[in-house]
Amino acid sequence: MSEAIDKSNYGADNIQVLEGLEAVRKRPAMYIGDVGPRGLHHLVYEVVDNSIDEALAGHAKNIEVFILPGNSIKVTDDGRGIPTGIHAKENRSALEVVMTVLHAGGKFDKDTYKVSGGLHGVGVSCVNALSIDLKATVYREGKVFEQEYKCGIPQYDVREIGTTDKRGTTIEFTPDNTIFYVSEYSFDTLSNRLRELSYLNKNIKLTLTDLRVEEGKEPRTELFYSELGLKEFITYLDSTREKIIPEPIYAEGEKQGIPVEIAFQYNSGYSENLHSYVNNINTIEGGTHVAGFRRGLTRTLKNYADKEGLLKNLKFEISGDDFREGLTGVISVKVQEPQFEGQTKTKLGNNEVMGAVDVAVGEMLGNYLEEHPKEAKMIVNKVILAATARHAARKAREMVQRKGAMSGMGLPGKLSDCSSTDPKICEIYLVEGDSAGGTAKQGRDRVYQAILPLRGKILNVEKAMEHKIYENEEIRNMFTALGVKIGTENDAKELNIDSLRYHKIIIMTDADIDGSHIRTLILTLFFRYMKKLVESGYIYIATPPLYQVKKGNNSKYCWTEDQREQAVIELAKGANPDTVNIQRYKGLGEMNFEQLWETTMDPARRTLKQVTLDSAAEADHVFSMLMGDEVPPRREFIEKNAKYAKIDI
Repeated sequence: MSEAIDKSNYGADNIQVLEGLEAVRKRPAMYIGDVGPRGLHHLVYEVVDNSIDEALAGHAKNIEVFILPGNSIKVTDDGRGIPTGIHAKENRSALEVVMTVLHAGGKFDKDTYKVSGGLHGVGVSCVNALSIDLKATVYREGKVFEQEYKCGIPQYDVREIGTTDKRGTTIEFTPDNTIFYVSEYSFDTLSNRLRELSYLNKNIKLTLTDLRVEEGKEPRTELFYSELGLKEFITYLDSTREKIIPEPIYAEGEKQGIPVEIAFQYNSGYSENLHSYVNNINTIEGGTHVAGFRRGLTRTLKNYADKEGLLKNLKFEISGDDFREGLTGVISVKVQEPQFEGQTKTKLGNNEVMGAVDVAVGEMLGNYLEEHPKEAKMIVNKVILAATARHAARKAREMVQRKGAMSGMGLPGKLSDCSSTDPKICEIYLVEGDSAGGTAKQGRDRVYQAILPLRGKILNVEKAMEHKIYENEEIRNMFTALGVKIGTENDAKELNIDSLRYHKIIIMTDADIDGSHIRTLILTLFFRYMKKLVESGYIYIATPPLYQVKKGNNSKYCWTEDQREQAVIELAKGANPDTVNIQRYKGLGEMNFEQLWETTMDPARRTLKQVTLDSAAEADHVFSMLMGDEVPPRREFIEKNAKYAKIDI
């Protein structure tokens, strides 16, 4: 008995002290978010951000990123190079201090970097800690210095290895695959971030090169460079939409000591697509800079419309939302001491930024409206149309709310609900077609799995006015079944998910072209009108198998062509492959409920793909291109990506 008491004692010996970078290796998610694809790519961003900070300080113009064979990364810049002299307090090279000590770097010194994204000073040292090996090479003061590390531990003192006439820093690292559960870098994911950085930091060349190529083939390379900054960013984002005004409205300058750059454009769409950045960090939750933009836009446009008598025939009040419908905008501010709400840096809290952005928007938009009366009238007409549609949409939203889920009342008749009421364990399958819905209903675990069949293709919300969306029966059923509400005290369009009934919302469609289209339509709805569910990690995609390969009593399910070929070889066991039966599942309805359960619904055996949002700007561009009115960009995308499609002939 006494031994048990001794073991449970909580004393001084129970307190662990993690030295150096041990803390990062012990709890990596605290520093980089997660140990999946997002965290893996975040390592690259941390190193690139250091180079960008050099560029912002006026000391670098070229940044190159290489994906090396074996999924190692090399980042080079032509900045000043990390200092290599002896750090007085640490009594070792400043390079080693930067690479191995948390909260060490030039970011805390306002004279070194006026603005910086990585204000916590943990960036490159975290990369070092989470890499199986890392090599830092510095070109500085005519000399070349280097130091290598294993899991963050220096292998030797910083050493001089030669002379040079160039300057800059090269960081080459290999992520530790005992920490990350994925190891393959995505060229597209990295290119999206570098493209974004090129628009946010004009006149800087960023190059991405993928050297993971077969012998004899050329490496894939992309160069990102922007002369016009956010103006070009808006042109890129709105390249698949019909414009209301010919050119983006743009302004750049310093207001109240804060550098502000803003660009926005009006299009014929029905959604607001506003992307905000602070020191190159995408503030996906907005903040004071977004509030300042909206306040300045609403005030300036309303004053102009009132002065010109353009609203005199309107019989109801215009709201702030009406001024932003069909608006695509980017706000970028540089703040010396940004205050972010939460560790994830997704919402800016500096109150002084609101006034600076408000003033900047008021000045630039006021001048634009006075100088472009024709375009000004087109914008105001768009606002009036939005206000009229909002008036109709409010009634449609209220209809959805009246049918809201309250203690199981008013749920859609087609919903086969689960018996549990704990959202954390409950999941709902949005299933293509009544037939597949019936099979899923038979195969599910009714304690925690709900089934909502969807009839055919839902409305394309990218091309529909808001009230039409809430009038659509299939969409209304989804809102009602999920238990979410539209509108809060502060924002009539914001989604309230306090009453969400399921923490796993699983899209389950056929593994064919129509199924892919339906899945894209549903994802468009979630991105445009229920984005908070995506950001919270509640949306998943089911992955039913493409094939069942069978011989006698032995069978295997296959999700890819390679798996199918391998299964045929294994089941044939050296005999004629024609003796193996291959069934291609063209639809969920071709499976019986037992097969659907064991391949797609059983938590112990299924594979779910979680829908995440790495770049809201890139997602905005892709959805508008795939689901919008402009045909040429969509055709170009299809031709470029056709090799990835699996089409049955």
